[in-house]
Parts: sequence; C-alpha cells; structure tokens
Amino acid sequence: MAGCAKGQQDLVDLIDWKSVEVLNQSSEHTWENALKKGYRESDSVYLESDCDEQILLHIPFSQQVKIHSFALHHSERDFAPSGVKLFVNQPTIGFDEAEDFEGTQTIDLSEADVLEGNAVALKFVKFQKVTSLTLFIPSNFADDDITRVGRLLLFGQPVFTTNMSKEAWDKACKT
Repeated sequence: MAGCAKGQQDLVDLIDWKSVEVLNQSSEHTWENALKKGYRESDSVYLESDCDEQILLHIPFSQQVKIHSFALHHSERDFAPSGVKLFVNQPTIGFDEAEDFEGTQTIDLSEADVLEGNAVALKFVKFQKVTSLTLFIPSNFADDDITRVGRLLLFGQPVFTTNMSKEAWDKACKT
C-alpha cells in the first residue's frame, strides 16, 4: 500500500468535505468510501460509477496545498481505473470539458499501481497552490460499464500563507 514520500503528508485532513462533488456515482457506493478515513481502509466499500465507466471527482481543499503524488487502489483489476486526467483549480468542469480539455496531467495507470495502491508521482511544479483537484476517470481495465475506486490518497503539503487585512499589512510594513 502507498506511503508518503519524505516530507509529504496524506492531505485527507485538508479536504473541504462539505464541498466535495462527484458526477456519475452510484447512490449505494459513494465517494466517502474512497476518500474518508475509516472507510477507505476497507476493501468491502468503494466508490462506484453509475451509468457508465466514467467518474468525475472534484476535491476542494480548506487551504492551498502542493500535491506531490496520489494513489488509486481497487482490488479487482477489471473494475479498477486504467487512467486518470487531473485538473487543478477548475471547480466547474463537466464531462464534456474533461474529455476535450488537455488537463494539468494525464496518467495511464499500470495494473500493479492500482492493484497494489502504489503512489504515482505528479509533475510537482504543476501542482502548486492547489485549491481544488478534479479527477476524471475515463475508463477501467476491462472497458466495462462499472468503474470502482476502493481508495484514493493524495500526498503533498499545505501552503502556509498569512491572511492579513490591509490595516495589519500597513502596520507590519511600518515597523
């Protein structure tokens, strides 16, 4: 199972849970199963597509983050995602845009990466100052109508910033 690279952390505690959105998810197998602690550790629960194999998962963060890598896991090869297209800070993207637009990075997943839950490194320079991440999963290894994600982990680090009012900034600059 995936582990964090040195200096990185699981970003689960920085997800803005009330704003997570998923298009084409089964009502019985929702995103919480793949993302939330306590659910994602179990192989018996998972996120599942509904009408076809595609899933569009929008994950906002409570503060800016840098994303270093991610891990997608599912224990059944045929249902596991075979690729993912990632979009940074594009919260209103739909299926048409996800298919047509280039994306920040597109990754073809290996069977081993998904079955073992290996961390997949991202082009780190493209994943700085991330306020939201959208994952488009276009298909699975069997090209079947059902895609499943048993576990999704995001690794990186928070971007520490100071939110100062104009008055506080002016005072700090005078000292």
